[in-house]
Amino acid sequence: MPRKSLRGELVAAATEQFHTLGYHAAGVKTIADAAHAPKGSFYNHFESKEALAVLALEEYGRTRRIPELLDTSVDPLQRLRAHFQFLREENLAHAFRRGCLVGDLSVEVADSSEPVRAAAGRAFANWRDAIASAVGNAQQAGLVSRAVDADTLARFVLNAWEGTLIAARVERTARPYEAFFTLVFDTLLT
Repeated sequence: MPRKSLRGELVAAATEQFHTLGYHAAGVKTIADAAHAPKGSFYNHFESKEALAVLALEEYGRTRRIPELLDTSVDPLQRLRAHFQFLREENLAHAFRRGCLVGDLSVEVADSSEPVRAAAGRAFANWRDAIASAVGNAQQAGLVSRAVDADTLARFVLNAWEGTLIAARVERTARPYEAFFTLVFDTLLT
């Protein structure tokens, strides 16, 4: 398999470093070192660290399994549950030391960077739309009440997930995940 381009390696390294260290702690040298690239090569490929953060958000979005949420050959509630189970397992594998890169960069950088805020907004909108699609499919199938529209339910589920990630990091326990799954799948989406 061919190796990624140096630019691709830098984007992958930045995604990992931003997710692990945060935007401000992940310096250009740290990112270049993680990509096994000379620091100067960074500026050959990117205008700024801010521009790289936008690309890192896009890269991260591609790893969130959004297409699976849209797969109508699978029961919509199974799609939703599998999606959040995947995300939970991914976070558990990092021993509660990570949250969601979109949420993390939103909190850390969105007030000071319009490009990062806009990229995070697009990432959340794409994710929310995919959740809303699955919820809408579940409503059409009579599996979920239509008392609240799919977009509002999707927004709430996504916001609840982001809060769950914060609580799990703070508590360093899986209990917030248990509460999320119980309330979302046993109460809200019924």
